[in-house]
Amino acid sequence: QAYSGTPPEEKEKIVWVRFENADLNDTSRNMEFHEIHSTGNEPPLLLMIGYSDGMQVWSIPISGEAQELFSIRHGPVRAARILPAPQISAQKCDNFSEKRPLLGVCKSIGSSGTSPPYCCVDLYSLRTGEMAKSIQFKTPIYDLHCNKRILVVVLQEKIAAFDSCTFTKKFFVTSCYPCPGPNMNPIALGSRWLAYAENKLIRCHQSRGGACGDNIQSYTATVISAAKTIKTGLTMVGKVVTQLTGTLPSGATEEEILAHSNLRRSPLVPGIVTIIDTETVAEGQVLVSEDSDSDGIVAHFPAHEKPICCMAFNPSGMLLVTTDTLGHDFHVFQILTHPWSSSQSAVHHLYTLHRGETEAKVQDISFSHDCRWVVVSTLRGTSHVFPINPYGGQPCVRTHMSPRVVNRMSRFQKSAGLEEIEQELTSKQGGRCSPVPGLSSSPSGSPLHGKLNSQDTYNNFTNNNPGNPRLLPLPSLTVVLPLAQIKQPMTLGTITKRTGPYLFGAGCFSIKAPCKSKPAPQISPSKSVGGEFCVAAVFGSSRSWFANNSGLKREKDQSKQFVVESLYIISCYGSLVEHVLEPRPLSTAPKISDDTPLEMLTCPRASWTLVRTPQWNELQPPFNANHPLLLAADAVQYYQYLLAGLVPPGSPGPITRHESYDSLASDHSGQEDEEWLSQVEIVTHTGPHRRLWMGPQFQFKTIHPSGQTTVISSSSSVLQSHGPSDTPQPLLDFDTDDLDLNSLRIQPVRSEPVSMPGSPRPAADRRGVSTVIDATS
Repeated sequence: QAYSGTPPEEKEKIVWVRFENADLNDTSRNMEFHEIHSTGNEPPLLLMIGYSDGMQVWSIPISGEAQELFSIRHGPVRAARILPAPQISAQKCDNFSEKRPLLGVCKSIGSSGTSPPYCCVDLYSLRTGEMAKSIQFKTPIYDLHCNKRILVVVLQEKIAAFDSCTFTKKFFVTSCYPCPGPNMNPIALGSRWLAYAENKLIRCHQSRGGACGDNIQSYTATVISAAKTIKTGLTMVGKVVTQLTGTLPSGATEEEILAHSNLRRSPLVPGIVTIIDTETVAEGQVLVSEDSDSDGIVAHFPAHEKPICCMAFNPSGMLLVTTDTLGHDFHVFQILTHPWSSSQSAVHHLYTLHRGETEAKVQDISFSHDCRWVVVSTLRGTSHVFPINPYGGQPCVRTHMSPRVVNRMSRFQKSAGLEEIEQELTSKQGGRCSPVPGLSSSPSGSPLHGKLNSQDTYNNFTNNNPGNPRLLPLPSLTVVLPLAQIKQPMTLGTITKRTGPYLFGAGCFSIKAPCKSKPAPQISPSKSVGGEFCVAAVFGSSRSWFANNSGLKREKDQSKQFVVESLYIISCYGSLVEHVLEPRPLSTAPKISDDTPLEMLTCPRASWTLVRTPQWNELQPPFNANHPLLLAADAVQYYQYLLAGLVPPGSPGPITRHESYDSLASDHSGQEDEEWLSQVEIVTHTGPHRRLWMGPQFQFKTIHPSGQTTVISSSSSVLQSHGPSDTPQPLLDFDTDDLDLNSLRIQPVRSEPVSMPGSPRPAADRRGVSTVIDATS
């Protein structure tokens, strides 16, 4: 493109970009990646680009050669998802199995054509090219989310969830707190849990913990805060006038309009998060209120003081990152559930990720696969890289400089008992690891954190045992600053970042023209309101290695040379850039130890120009059977059938479990056949000489004092003696005069070992009748 002199105006305008998780890169369910550590077979990156006319899907495999999988021009698309193959069982089959993979699209003109724009979800089959299902709504759709259980359609202040196998309505939520944007209704969908912003806090469902106050106040923040106070005062005057006249000024912002509409309703509370379990939640409306029971509600807690703007679960689904509309601080919560109710669950505020003092709206949050790094991208086009630990605590050289995740405590810390001392100091000060006695890092007026009582502390930290993590004390909050801030360029020669100077072009293979300084072309960015740039980021294995060493075969250890996976960022100009991240100990530290803080070098290594031009042909279904998306869907569906114990359709040769079972024993009923797996006992190693269940380990003696009979049962709380006349006697007096000590055998009795099958001892040597426990008994 650089040599042919194609003017940049000819590129199509990008409206949104997103990295997708589908069957193609599902490492847990796609058999192709199960040998991931031995063959070097890594999942590809799957990338979706939404244009002002149509959309496009790209795959970037580990070889680094980008492949276009899908391209269409049918008007603007607001949201699209490639639906993963659903989880099936003997009771629940997939109604759309012959048509998968399915692409869910929300476009301006729906299938019916009559409904208002963006009001229906169309599910297209990529195998046959026809529309498999269309779901109509009365109000506009903002986003689509999906996992192997449900498809979630996000509307204004509402969420509707549909079953993945049948696409019938499963449940819906109508109590979402509205957000001014870019996500009008922010939600996070994990593999099983769904988190959304609730519009009120219900005390009876509130979980323990939640957000602690952020006491990060720099000079800049103080100045900005003072300016805001003046502005707020003026706004308040304006709002009073508005209320008196009952009209809104022409230049009112979205938030003011929102506030105006909310005056008539009951006051809504911003910053509340509710997490529900999509499996156990009841069908129909999900309502969190004083009268409702907490079925399916996992946690309900305050996360911010301002409205929530964006949320994301980590790959395991136990950590939740939330951001508010200001974008100064992002909160990382650990969700510890209780099977009984959400009020018994605990939400630990592990980290506050401090971005800065200026306002910014967050559009994308992504975790590394080991959950040690999180990258948050704002609408300014900057991606902030933060180090975290899945269990909390300060990130340091020990935790983030090794290729593997380390334990919370090192061997030295465990053996030295440092944690006990630290906990003792903390509990005495009554704060959350505060250096000043009597002060806490959370505000003293916070209703969320009570004082520890000594019994709790004693129970939890006896013998270095942290005890029940849901009980107090809550772990200490850590404030983390970004190690790198990467700004996406308008052209590839002008990447900027804030962590020191570097040269661009090290192994940069898809830019053929030299990176000389030329004026940036005037491409209108997507959402060109006040310079907003849509970007998306994801962590993945390095692909630049192949490009630079194309002649060499990749060895096993080559992929392990990096401590952190590469960070891939796609911008609204269609350029995907791979950034190599290299954490290292702080260079200003006098000496390097385990607890030395980190700094990070970032360097762009490779780039791909993926933006479409109007001359490109469309790539539409129906696709061939060897299309990557179809192959992946087949592989995952086949694996799902095997997991469910069903016969995969059209599987010819291999004898499945059902056939072999029937041929061996025809008299077994089908019911037993379904449940046989739960009866299997697996022995993985040789057991001890004597198992617990092979003989009595305890002996119970009856004590006979003179003239009285005492029955001591294991359940009696008070030892009471009953005389012959059955009248209650005083409590037993253990005096040596009354008690015949000879009747008690003080010496421990050693029980005889039970003979094992195949025991070498001769039969004559065994005393008494021995019991042989057969393996089938």
